[in-house]
Amino acid sequence: MLKKEKLKIIRQWYPNAITTIDSVNRFIDFIEEHLDLEPEQVMLADSVCSDDVNSIQYPARTKELLGPFKMGGLDGFPFTGLTGMGAFASHVPDDGAVFIYYGPHIGITKTGTIGEIHRFGQHKNSGCCGAAKGALAKLMNDQIVEGNVTDLDYQMNTLEQILLKQKERILSAKTPLFEATEVIYEAIDARICELVSKTTYNCKYVILMGAVLINSDTDMGSYTSAKRFELINLESGQKRDLMELLTV
Repeated sequence: MLKKEKLKIIRQWYPNAITTIDSVNRFIDFIEEHLDLEPEQVMLADSVCSDDVNSIQYPARTKELLGPFKMGGLDGFPFTGLTGMGAFASHVPDDGAVFIYYGPHIGITKTGTIGEIHRFGQHKNSGCCGAAKGALAKLMNDQIVEGNVTDLDYQMNTLEQILLKQKERILSAKTPLFEATEVIYEAIDARICELVSKTTYNCKYVILMGAVLINSDTDMGSYTSAKRFELINLESGQKRDLMELLTV
């Protein structure tokens, strides 16, 4: 299947999606051409789901960057918190930059079914993101108790509480899983921005790319539907919107 045919399937759900490989290529082009930085001067941190598919479909070119430092747990929420953000902030080269890629993930099969992918070696599809689907099922069945966050299943319980706060919005949506993923993105984005504001970085720039990470079948690869691509100049405090660089 040609790249344009794959994108046509993914863009039925996410019109601005590009391949994850292309998103990395455009990022590296930007830092080289506009910031005069080499990839090895950039510390990559990601806050994406710990699902193994995200390791399998991780773009190879990210190996040119430092890292990645892993911030995310189930469905990409930055569970390493302020301590994690501070840790990799202290690892970045003095004249370099921090690049944080974050967001929830969702599956879309080659037939356009959302919430599933066909994984290597399996004879049938499986859920993606399984944690989001599980939390949504509990929401739909009124099984989430407000404030119930346990040590035994802390990450899942946190996702459940995020969805519970937007119960009416999610359950009234045409596609509740799609809407639940939007809600989780908003929670991740808010938390990342809060963590960034409370962290001291030993570098010139912080670059944020917030997105829905879209996984697909083994022979389809992964895609990025960006919602934020922003450069923060730590010397001047100025922010620059870079979303046009990811325009389809």
